[in-house]
Amino acid sequence: MTTKSQTLAEIGEDKLIRRLMRGVKLDGDVIAGAGDDCAVVRSTKNEHTLLKTDALVQDVHFTLDTPPSLIGRKAIARVVSDFAAMGGTPRHAMVTLVAPPSMEVAFLSGIYRGMRAIAKEYGINIVGGETSRGLVLMLSISMSGTVPSKSWLSRSEGKAGDVVLVTGRLGGSIKGKHLKFIPRLEEGRWLAVHARPHAMMDISDGLAKDLPRLALASGTHFEINVAAVPCNRGCTFDQAWGDGEDYELLLAVNPRGLKSLLRRWREAFPKLPLTVIGRLVPPGQGCPPYAVNTGWDHFALSADV
Repeated sequence: MTTKSQTLAEIGEDKLIRRLMRGVKLDGDVIAGAGDDCAVVRSTKNEHTLLKTDALVQDVHFTLDTPPSLIGRKAIARVVSDFAAMGGTPRHAMVTLVAPPSMEVAFLSGIYRGMRAIAKEYGINIVGGETSRGLVLMLSISMSGTVPSKSWLSRSEGKAGDVVLVTGRLGGSIKGKHLKFIPRLEEGRWLAVHARPHAMMDISDGLAKDLPRLALASGTHFEINVAAVPCNRGCTFDQAWGDGEDYELLLAVNPRGLKSLLRRWREAFPKLPLTVIGRLVPPGQGCPPYAVNTGWDHFALSADV
């Protein structure tokens, strides 16, 4: 009797990645691999290399009714947000374009205009890529950059007792923020130096998905103050908790010096809130990461645009 294999919908995105990476051995120069926002590779005494790839897929991340320049902008901005989460600086990008032969060239030209504009804004060179035919439009961005060797950040060094903070406000991204969000690149580098977070990541799949990921990577559980979560105007806590595509920064820091950190943040970024929303706690307390089952999962049967 043949045992039926699990489907992607049954196993979910996080377990799939862990299973696929099982047994993969990394070279000694690889400091961080799968599980962080970017891979980190030892480069020089003062700098490490960051590597990241990300895909944007028609009818998953955008529709063909989306203005093409905003599709291109989002493709690059998503990866820049990952560099922000590591406290790094993006440098070079390559683009893999998959499109059906019936796709209008003018539409693709609009996408590339959007990519070039935001790449110029962040000092990124688009240095090449690949093209292929496919059933739907897809853009895959591979990006490299740098991060100071003494201040790169991961999501796995959080400590029980750390306070958990978020930048900006959350929820309702489908109303347009998912296309027009501002990657927190400057803010991420500032936090790496001035806050020295034990853990940081960007919120792409929703606080409901990403806070448990940070806690799990750090070997902790977490507590959240529902009333403190900063919601976008017109959004409920449930939307701020589970909508996804906020692209704000989520971080865990030592509570010592918190008042000073918040004061200096207000001086540096007066228009962008930095809010304490909870804390990391020892295993056995608070909410265990695996108990949360909301937020975005690419392979959930309900996943849609």
